[in-house]
Parts: sequence; structure tokens; C-alpha cells
Amino acid sequence: MRALVLEDFGGALRLGEIDTPVAGPGQVLVKVAASGVNPLDTKIRAGKAAHARSRLPAVLGLDLAGSVEQVGPGVDGFAPGDEVYGLTGGVGDLQGSLAEYAAVDARLLARKPASLSMREAAALPLVTITAWEGLVDRAGVRAGHRVLVHGGAGGIGHVAVQIARARGAEVWATGSPGRLRTIADLGAVPIDYTASTVEEYVAAHTGGEGFDIVFDTVGGRTLDDSFAAARTYTGHVLSALGWGSHSLAPLSFRGATYSGVFTLLPMLTGHGRAHHGEIMAEAAALADAGQLRPILDPRHFGLTTVAEAHRLVETGGAVGKVVVEID
Repeated sequence: MRALVLEDFGGALRLGEIDTPVAGPGQVLVKVAASGVNPLDTKIRAGKAAHARSRLPAVLGLDLAGSVEQVGPGVDGFAPGDEVYGLTGGVGDLQGSLAEYAAVDARLLARKPASLSMREAAALPLVTITAWEGLVDRAGVRAGHRVLVHGGAGGIGHVAVQIARARGAEVWATGSPGRLRTIADLGAVPIDYTASTVEEYVAAHTGGEGFDIVFDTVGGRTLDDSFAAARTYTGHVLSALGWGSHSLAPLSFRGATYSGVFTLLPMLTGHGRAHHGEIMAEAAALADAGQLRPILDPRHFGLTTVAEAHRLVETGGAVGKVVVEID
């Protein structure tokens, strides 16, 4: 099969022929239709993502959408021809989705939303699982909650806004001036973080009480701002990028709590993979109910133009999720 292979961190992805995998016990062989591109994919390629534990040579590509070609021993619930999607590889020793076929752990998969194209479905897995693990698993988002999403027009952020709204919460989201319309179109109250301080928008939108849930999808200084925006006693701060050194004093003085989200853990350890498949199934139901849809960059890429897709993501020039179509 054709696949893009990374032989040296920081080097180019080489398009070549490698052996087509076979579905082993507990696995499904997927004919890949599309592969989502995330900032993490570009960091892995550059050798700047030690936490992904990638081993070379490697086929990258975290997100996948495609159709079942073969079902391995011990797999129930999937049959050849089923359209599926999931966060399935590209880290550790798991083959990624920048290839014509991938043999993946069936627990990581769910049936693709019928209302979405392969391209749309491939944009969802990593960002959706990250948003779900934070908002639903850690914070228990529900009706009555006031939720603040930092980076509400970004990859994780635009999905987090939709999930929180689907579960009945009232949602606000920060963004730059050029992204405020997108945030409003998603159904959240937009906040221009360049025009007001944390104290000012907390006062304006919560009467100074703070938000029940604050989701940081940006990291760095934004996580510090999140601590300052949490509600006293009951506030819960989440971060997908809580990797720096931060003072917990603002959070502690509010008696609030914090949770970190590390989405790759089940893929790297083998533990908890079935829950990723469950999240994907829940997300498919939301999509088919009209409550979840990815924002896609309009440009199209294939296996021969992946370098351009990665460059677009690295430079911040994408307007929505970038997807590579394999066929």
C-alpha cells in the first residue's frame, strides 16, 4: 500500500510502498478515506512531542475516517463495509492514518456519523475526545452551568462549545477579533480577549461570581487567566495544555478545582481504549442530531501534498480543521 513514512524527526514525510497490514486479534483493517491534521501531528513530525512516544520509522496521522475492509478474531460489532472513524494511531507504535490502510484496535472506533462526509468525520476524533474528557468526564457539564471556553473558534474549542451547549450549558468563549463571528455562529457569547481583562469580562458576564467551568485550550498565560475566572468554591478549570509552571494561588483562593486532560493516554498504555470508542459513538449521535459539526478549512490535500497541509497548520493559516484525503 501507499503510505507516508517519517524516517527522521524534522525530516520530510516520504511517500512510498509498505506492506498492507492484516487485522489481528481485536483489530479492524480500515481502508482510510481521510486523515485529520492536528497541531500535534506537526509537532510529532518535528520531534517536539516526546509525550507522544513515537518510534521511527513511523506512519503519522492521528485521526481517521474510512470503511472496514477486514475484521480480526474476537471483534464484534463491525463488519466489512461499515463506515467508521476514530483516534486510532500515529503515536507510540500505532500506525497512523496517512496510508491507504490501517489495522487499528476496534475499541477505538465507532460508526461514522451518517450526516457527515468522510472528510468531516476525520476532523473530529482528537478534538472531540479531548473536549468530551474535559467537559463531560471531568467536569460533568450540564444544564445550569456557565461555561467559558478559551479559544472557542479553535480545533478543540469549537467542538467544546458545541458539546457544552448540547448538554444544556450556557456558553461563553474567548477569541481574537477576527474569530468572534465564528464563536457567535456556534451559539456561544463571544469575548474579545484583546479588549478586556479577565476581571472585566468575569464582572460583565457573571456579575463577578466567575464561571462554573473554564476550559483552557490555549495554554500558557491563558491557563493563569482560567484560574482567575473560576467560580468560588464550585468552579472547575480544565486544560488540554497545562504543561508549564503556574501558580495555583488564584485557584486555591477560590476553593476551586483543576483537571488536566491527556487524550493520548489510552493509546499509549492500552488502558481505557473502549471509552474512546464510546465517546466517538456519542459524538456521532450528536452530529446526526445536528448538534455537532466540524469547521473545515476549504482547501483540499492528498498524500502528495501533506507537507503543504502541515505547513498551513504550523503557520496558523488554517481557517478550520485541515484534512488530508487519502484516495
